[in-house]
Amino acid sequence: QVQLVESGGGLVQAGGSLRLSCTASVRTFSNYDMGWFRQAPGKERDFVAAITWNGRTTYYADSVKGRFTISRDNAKNTVILQMNSLKPEDTAVYYCAADRTYSGSYSSSYEYDYWGQGTQVTVSS
Repeated sequence: QVQLVESGGGLVQAGGSLRLSCTASVRTFSNYDMGWFRQAPGKERDFVAAITWNGRTTYYADSVKGRFTISRDNAKNTVILQMNSLKPEDTAVYYCAADRTYSGSYSSSYEYDYWGQGTQVTVSS
């Protein structure tokens, strides 16, 4: 069982930045690819970014490319989502997810085995 805890959400003005963290309670964090998703009110949960177990490869949704950066520190069991140039449309609950065995699509929520509780990000205009 893997427990994921997100932190770092909050209220920020458009153009600002936030840094989300996700810490995993697991013996071997490097066994997992990691992803970030977000869900706005009344909408489906959407892919934001993913990173492979060794941190060498990253993936981004088109809507966040060039503004968000995903990274990880396996020694600290942590994955980070650095969010810059935030827009009101980035407002959502952001979820961290862990994937034990790659099945073909990091952008699909079905790929992931474990989820955090989420952290709210609100961007004001």
